[in-house]
Amino acid sequence: MKQVQIHWPDGLNTQVTCGTAWLAAARAAGVTIPTGCLGGSCGACEIDVNGTTVRACIATVPASRSGALNVELASDPYW
Repeated sequence: MKQVQIHWPDGLNTQVTCGTAWLAAARAAGVTIPTGCLGGSCGACEIDVNGTTVRACIATVPASRSGALNVELASDPYW
């Protein structure tokens, strides 16, 4: 299975298999992503992956041509 390197906000880098759930990848890295509904409707779990906002509770780690993904935690003033 194809691996991708994830650059997390705290400077940590991990290798993850493409298709892994974002919440599982974050948990394995010791990164906490806030959650709410766990169904994709509330937006509490939004993260920015290479500049694109995704909802981590319903998304998986995609393949990357460069072999790496940069993750930033999206901030929502209501959460």
